[in-house]
Amino acid sequence: MMARRHGNMYTLWLGQTPVIVLNGFQAVKDALISHSEDFVDRPITPFFRDVTGGPQGRPMDPSVSILSSINNVIAAVLFGHCFSSEDDSFQQLFKGSQAMAEFQGTIWPRLYDAFPSLMKHLSPVFMRSLLALTHLQDLRRLIKDEIRSHQNSWVPEKPQDFIDSYLSQMWKTKDNPTSTFKETNMIQVITDLFIAGSDTTTISLLWSILYMMAHPEIQERVQEELDILIGSSREIRYEDRMILPYTNAVLHEVLRYSSISAIGVIRKCAKDTTVQGFPVSKGTLIYPNLFSVLYDPDHWETPQEFNPSHFLDKDGNFLNKEAFLPFSAGHRVCLGEQLAKTSLFIMFSSLLRAFTFRLPEGVKEINKKPIVGFILQPQPYKMCAVPR
Repeated sequence: MMARRHGNMYTLWLGQTPVIVLNGFQAVKDALISHSEDFVDRPITPFFRDVTGGPQGRPMDPSVSILSSINNVIAAVLFGHCFSSEDDSFQQLFKGSQAMAEFQGTIWPRLYDAFPSLMKHLSPVFMRSLLALTHLQDLRRLIKDEIRSHQNSWVPEKPQDFIDSYLSQMWKTKDNPTSTFKETNMIQVITDLFIAGSDTTTISLLWSILYMMAHPEIQERVQEELDILIGSSREIRYEDRMILPYTNAVLHEVLRYSSISAIGVIRKCAKDTTVQGFPVSKGTLIYPNLFSVLYDPDHWETPQEFNPSHFLDKDGNFLNKEAFLPFSAGHRVCLGEQLAKTSLFIMFSSLLRAFTFRLPEGVKEINKKPIVGFILQPQPYKMCAVPR
């Protein structure tokens, strides 16, 4: 609506700070891809600065099970092992990632950045929300314990997981005073991977199940493709996306249509530059409106509809689309993008091969309206997973 009135670039005020909003694929591409080096910075916002110092056969809420599974996938990559759901360490991990996922989905962090002093004194709701983030400190302690454990068994020539690989880089660059391979950075990177990977994948999977219940004909076609090309016995691998064009297209459409990161993470201009011919000064903040890219009518045939054909050519082959930027673009693309894509494909395909998702008995309508916040999450829902 604002883009129609003010064009593809306009300024909003975040409290006393001006922020340029970029709308549409061409404007976002020009800034984040064509001038990627110019917008590589991230501002240290007030929020960032202050925070970083069911029974079988019955309808169930899938969110907890999905988040638990994804956390274990990420743990296997980073730590080299999974956790039992009863493990105290896993509970720390789960609560930390869940707290951040829930909190980032609200408007409070954005209001805090706009009015930090006011929010500290006038918003007890916000301060109670901040208390939930204390679980992140438990997550950091867990990460430190894992690093200590790895240091005791680490073999530089044979890295087994992310921590081993990072320790190897620390060892190789130990005499380089400018090296960024430090333990403090490793802790932050692992924290970011847990938050970015678990949050993005969990919400995307929740949307995917919701859309499959809303479009049973699409769900059935995905299952048919899986049955014919994969079968019921072998494990599904990420490489299988190359032989599953329709399944791959459906997942890409889930990410496009849900547009969970509607407004991308704020960027900061690193030097004087131009976007769409307009001068942008060093230090200027910009918000890339990713929703406007994923719903740009110049690049999507039916942007307001859930349509997997957006990613298929006339012969049914998978089609990459230039305007598909759900994880942002450029040097500051989402850290958890590849991890999220891999986990999402394997888990979605495995779930649809094993189950058919249906609405609980008596439920006739599906609420597709998101919970509006920094991240667009589906409304809480229950579903029935019927074994195939």
